[in-house]
Amino acid sequence: MQRKTLTTSSGSPIDDNQNSMTVGPGGPIVLQDFNLIDKLAHFDRERIPERAVHAKGAAAHGYLEVTHDITKFTKAKFLNNVGKRTPCFLRFSTVAGERGANDCDRDPRGFAIKFYTEDGNYDMVGNNTPVFFIKDPIKFPDFIHSQKRHPVTNTNDPNMQWDFWSHSPEALHQVTILMSERGNPVGYTHMNGYSSHTFKWVNDDGEAFLVKKHFKTNQGIKNWTAAEAAAMSVKDKDFATNDLHNRIRDNDFPSWSFKVQVMPIADAANYRFDVYDVTKVWPHSDYPLIDVGQLVLNRNPENYHAETEQSAFSPSHLVPGIEASLDKMLQGRLFSYPDTQRHRLGGNYDQIPINCPYRARVSNMQRDGVTFKGNYGGEPNYEPNSLNGPVEDKSTAWHGTSHPGVIGRYAHTHPNDNYEQPRELFRRVYDDRMRAVVIENIAGGLGKCRRDI
Repeated sequence: MQRKTLTTSSGSPIDDNQNSMTVGPGGPIVLQDFNLIDKLAHFDRERIPERAVHAKGAAAHGYLEVTHDITKFTKAKFLNNVGKRTPCFLRFSTVAGERGANDCDRDPRGFAIKFYTEDGNYDMVGNNTPVFFIKDPIKFPDFIHSQKRHPVTNTNDPNMQWDFWSHSPEALHQVTILMSERGNPVGYTHMNGYSSHTFKWVNDDGEAFLVKKHFKTNQGIKNWTAAEAAAMSVKDKDFATNDLHNRIRDNDFPSWSFKVQVMPIADAANYRFDVYDVTKVWPHSDYPLIDVGQLVLNRNPENYHAETEQSAFSPSHLVPGIEASLDKMLQGRLFSYPDTQRHRLGGNYDQIPINCPYRARVSNMQRDGVTFKGNYGGEPNYEPNSLNGPVEDKSTAWHGTSHPGVIGRYAHTHPNDNYEQPRELFRRVYDDRMRAVVIENIAGGLGKCRRDI
């Protein structure tokens, strides 16, 4: 049987559904890539009003305290003084399940932090793993569809998950982590958090560095075995949610040590693999962890819907001194996350109290919609103007990135390096017991699939 031609929503044939359109092989994604925008914008609007991913979450208020001087790497004001504290809100989540799902299931965990800084809100939207399943955002809707319910039966189908993974070799690193005991952390407080993506930090002298962020749990790493997770699922499928709330209620405040890996930006061009690839980790032997501060959670939300459910995070919520990098997945998320929030919570989602940048004065020309703050009264709603309205601040201009290249769709420039890091993880990091666990868990899921998968 002749197969149909893949098309966009407008019926135009698609030449490449695996790679976003970029400026050269390693350059930024371009807005003219209609297939990418078409897929992401449609995907962002598929669920009303539940989050499409990370639907079940638990959260808490807290603060980040700077303990080490890192001003040589970034001019971000909330990191500019030892002892400085910045209030924050951290939302944990499972990824694939719905709002009422079992939070003891094998699944990556979301680790999203909103920092209320004096320069506006800064969001780090990460996971409890340092890598991700895919490296190009054009594949994200397909990946999530494969993890959700079957379109005919509305049941979870392992054939979908493993079929997608079998055609996506870049997923092997994350799958090797997920199928180990790391795939079942004991609650949210016994796991690490990672930015996963590479970001750019810029200091007061205009020097740029590439950075990966790590939040190391001070409670110690603890994971369930498959049997322990199954038993807890029967006893309390909301264990992670209850555990976080009860710890804070009982003044047993969980905390994490904030550390970063820093790479001189010039190293990126000649490193042995693509340092912007979110399916890779940077070896600590080359770029060791540098201490930054301590993150502490010390207050539970007063109302789940008002705070945890309505909290809206986006990696594009940046502050001067922290910028996006050429990480393709990050480039796609810069658009997709706020677009999702506008659909889920409305165009003024950033005015909802939990999302409001209350430590900075917001002044812009965005008006109307469902408003929460008086709609700026009689202030002008256009710029430039002669009415003493807000003006630009040139000192906050981005460092900028130049990248030569011809616009097109490019496969990853290192096509044969999908196996090196998972192989090292499996052979050198895992011991015999953990290797057996990975094999058992893979067999348990894959054994339910069609023979051809």
